[in-house]
Amino acid sequence: MSHYTAIIADDHAIVRSGLKSALENQQLVDGHIVEIVAEAGNGMDAIAAVKQYRPNLLVLDVSMPIAGGVEVLVETRRWSPDTRIIVFTGISAMGKVAELIEAGVDGLFSKAEDNEGLYQHVPLILQGGRYISAFFTDIMDNAPQQSGLTGRERQILNLIVAGQSNKEISGHLGISAKTVDRHRTNLMQKLDVHSVAQLIAYSLREGLIDSAAEI
Repeated sequence: MSHYTAIIADDHAIVRSGLKSALENQQLVDGHIVEIVAEAGNGMDAIAAVKQYRPNLLVLDVSMPIAGGVEVLVETRRWSPDTRIIVFTGISAMGKVAELIEAGVDGLFSKAEDNEGLYQHVPLILQGGRYISAFFTDIMDNAPQQSGLTGRERQILNLIVAGQSNKEISGHLGISAKTVDRHRTNLMQKLDVHSVAQLIAYSLREGLIDSAAEI
């Protein structure tokens, strides 16, 4: 019988409690023993716990105070590369889903789904497998195809969202207003939006805005 250690990171105590009870129920995880060695209610505590315990498994929400889930994921890969990471989240924005998959999560499950799917796939993930739930694969499959944004386009997108005009962006970046307008047009075409208001709304909804970006 296999024995594994795990950390649960979620800012809701009731969610942590439910996950702990379920993961420690051997019948739900195919007879394996999963020992919860720590819980964390924010990103910094999650990172500290990973550093201390180097667990076999981290079950992680991505919407947490202090440090976001993607930051926790990156730090976990740095400090405990053998830890398997399951993201269990309520988000559904296409941009964030793609970011998590690109970051290399081992499991991705939605809080909008029946939790049985998560518990059923824990043994697979612990043994080196990877599973993205149907909730997220459907989002990916049904999403409109988009060209990736260039670094300059993302830079201009942040300035547009900040309310700057083409002239102001031109002065900020040291490029012509005509060049700014061309980038703005390319952004709208790539994201299939038809006004600045739609561009801003779409970008915020899909997580395309990087609040920490240097602009």
